[in-house]
Amino acid sequence: MNVGIIVFSRTGNTLSVAERVRDACLARGHAAAIERVLPENEDPRARQPVRLKGAPDPSRFDCVIFAGPVEAFSLSPVIKAYMQKLPAIAGKRVGCFVTQQFPKPWLGGNHAIRQMRALCASKGAEVLETGIVHWGSKSREEQIAGIASRFGAIGG
Repeated sequence: MNVGIIVFSRTGNTLSVAERVRDACLARGHAAAIERVLPENEDPRARQPVRLKGAPDPSRFDCVIFAGPVEAFSLSPVIKAYMQKLPAIAGKRVGCFVTQQFPKPWLGGNHAIRQMRALCASKGAEVLETGIVHWGSKSREEQIAGIASRFGAIGG
């Protein structure tokens, strides 16, 4: 299976989890690649609409994993803008995960995952797996390992 991990990461935390997911997919014998969503302006306080200079094409992948950070108790505007502009992805195996600083999922992570699920549904895809990494948690490493293991398996 050809797995695409499409990620926006401002600080590198989300990217580091995406790398672990990629490695888990490769260990299971899948082809896997990380594709970065790149905004023109990375200032989170900018009041202008998000413009993207790098928007990966998910059509070449059998399985797509979307990843981004939680910002202001919600899905990052950058990954949200990217997902809103996606073409239909019906028939693809899909997973979504987010990273957040706060230690509890109800402090933005759950809402961000609901947003990702809704965006995928609007494009005709059902999300098979989700995950939240609480960056400030003492169990962060276990959370990352669990996500890597579960997402490595969604490729089939």
